[in-house]
Amino acid sequence: MDTELIGYILRATNSSAVSGSRITGQQLPALGSLVNIPQEDGTYIYGMVFDQRIEDDGLVRQLVTAANIREDVIADNRINRTVPVEISILFCGFTRAGEVFHLLPPRPPLTLDQVLPCSEKEICDFTSSGQFGYFRHILRGTDFAIGEVFALHLSQVCDIQIHHGNPAWVNLATQEIITLLRDDYPTLMSVLGALSDAKLSQVED
Repeated sequence: MDTELIGYILRATNSSAVSGSRITGQQLPALGSLVNIPQEDGTYIYGMVFDQRIEDDGLVRQLVTAANIREDVIADNRINRTVPVEISILFCGFTRAGEVFHLLPPRPPLTLDQVLPCSEKEICDFTSSGQFGYFRHILRGTDFAIGEVFALHLSQVCDIQIHHGNPAWVNLATQEIITLLRDDYPTLMSVLGALSDAKLSQVED
């Protein structure tokens, strides 16, 4: 597997996908990070990692009941066996011919399409385009902790935006979140609470 490759699509809908990846020798993406999925027509589907699942099997169930598990046995299980990590991805938009769209992709990716990490430039370009339109896809999420994942996403993007000379990005992003959630107080408090823990809640007046 290529060192830049995160995994391959296992299944997908119009709004999300699940990717499979080996559990060893692979730097898995952090929660909240952006990935992209190249398509044959030149489109790149962008998504945010919102969950990761490590499945067990019969051998693992037997091993965990042992009094002591040798290091070589653990290494063998992780390196030589093919139990994958499942990475859940929420679609946030796509790019085509260099233009960014914060819309759901016209069609879902196919099984075995590659999932790749986004470069810092790709992250800057995607998250700076328009008026944070991709936030609405994240805020519609129902099967993950929106506040926690959102805070991790903003923390990662904030660091990259600062590195690329755009320190005001996080303040503008936080203002937009407050605007979008002004009629949903419980979700707003959840998101702002997580942002506060991530030290990203300071908004310039």
